[in-house]
Amino acid sequence: MSGSKPRVELVLTDAQREELTRLARRRKTPRGLALRAAIVLACADEPSIVAAARRLGVSRPTATRWRERFLEHGLDGLSDEPRSGAPRKIGDDRVEEVVRTTLEETPPNATHWSTRSLAKRLGLSQSAVSRIWRAFGLQPHRS
Repeated sequence: MSGSKPRVELVLTDAQREELTRLARRRKTPRGLALRAAIVLACADEPSIVAAARRLGVSRPTATRWRERFLEHGLDGLSDEPRSGAPRKIGDDRVEEVVRTTLEETPPNATHWSTRSLAKRLGLSQSAVSRIWRAFGLQPHRS
């Protein structure tokens, strides 16, 4: 391949191989991490990246990416990187207000809050109240 950089050989220490094997085989390991560990092991064992990718049923760029990340960062390179996303629109103080109001107050003419009535009272959306209740395990209709 002209224009490509020479391939650095992937040599694993016994400790690295043991840890990667454990990650790839353990039932509690997240699926993505287990696949990445298997990719690195296959790249160390197979003569080419294409053969390793074919053996695991992944694309060559995927195998190359995780092989390179392992070479650069070791085992830490196999974990997920933080993803960007929209900043939270509802702050901790508003979440606290929803939880406090749910637990300590009752609405007029009712025995418990509904997501819609609490949302209207606090100026939030019904789905926001529902997500907060779910996160904190709140079920006012069952108390």
